[in-house]
Amino acid sequence: MRLRAVLFDMDGTLLDTAPDFIAICQAMLAERGLPAIDDQRIRDVISGGARAMVAATFAMNPEAEGFEALRLEFLERYQRDCAVHSKLYDGMAELLGDIEKGNLLWGVVTNKPVRFAEPIMQQLGLAERSALLICPDHVKNSKPDPEPLILACATLGLDPASVLFVGDDLRDIESGRDAGTRTAAVRYGYIHPEDNPNNWGADVVVDHPLDLRKVIDSALCGC
Repeated sequence: MRLRAVLFDMDGTLLDTAPDFIAICQAMLAERGLPAIDDQRIRDVISGGARAMVAATFAMNPEAEGFEALRLEFLERYQRDCAVHSKLYDGMAELLGDIEKGNLLWGVVTNKPVRFAEPIMQQLGLAERSALLICPDHVKNSKPDPEPLILACATLGLDPASVLFVGDDLRDIESGRDAGTRTAAVRYGYIHPEDNPNNWGADVVVDHPLDLRKVIDSALCGC
């Protein structure tokens, strides 16, 4: 079936949002008189969300006293500064341009709450270009459940088989596969050092956003 739309996970796939997470974590340490940590320690656990990033930043068990206050502070800071340093990955602007020139739809399906995702899309000038934004707020079950991708395809009025979903986490690939979409895993995202995208069962694995050009071209011609 001919490709009609490309959907992206947000963090680590469409956008490099790590710089904002890192800036917040390092600021929280500095304000407490604690030394900075290696930025990579934060990058490695971004897929685990605020809880994982705070735990890594403060080398703290999430069950420890005071942890929840730190997590809530992190979220409050992120609400205020969620799009200061975040940007499209290198090559992604060109890819989105190609997708639009090819008269394909594109959108975002993310596990990031809408209160963060919407402002980021707006501030980066992507909201008016994206066909949709699906967040946990819109479904009962987030990825890896297929519900977000099923909703996205239904909203676009498309057969899932005509949709490509691109992500940097096993949850993305499982969600897309179970919803019936084609799937592409990216190696450039926020992947834990012990994880391997080749083992996720995606239809294709790519190293760079522009590598998706060939995948899309192949899908368009039915190759």
